Amino acid sequence: MSLQVVTANRLDDGLAVFMTADDGWSTDIRQAVCAEDAQQADALLARADTEKQQITVVGPYLIDVANEDGVLAPTKYREVLRTQGPSVRTDLGYQAG
Repeated sequence: MSLQVVTANRLDDGLAVFMTADDGWSTDIRQAVCAEDAQQADALLARADTEKQQITVVGPYLIDVANEDGVLAPTKYREVLRTQGPSVRTDLGYQAG
């Protein structure tokens, strides 16, 4: 099994966020808590999918990540786009600024 983190969309602005070790959420994937096996992944997703968390985020799910020189990075293109923003017109959107 590959490494996994939980991602979701924050309700107040729709941005992609990642679950942190203190059950918070960050737009920075480098702050995400990482599961190393299926049991940890299931537990992490259960922590993210509670009524309390549903006040903050919607649609939490697990994504595969790779540890690249100590930095977590999504392995699927869809998740790269969600993490970094659109690949065109980087002067627009939240990544601009």
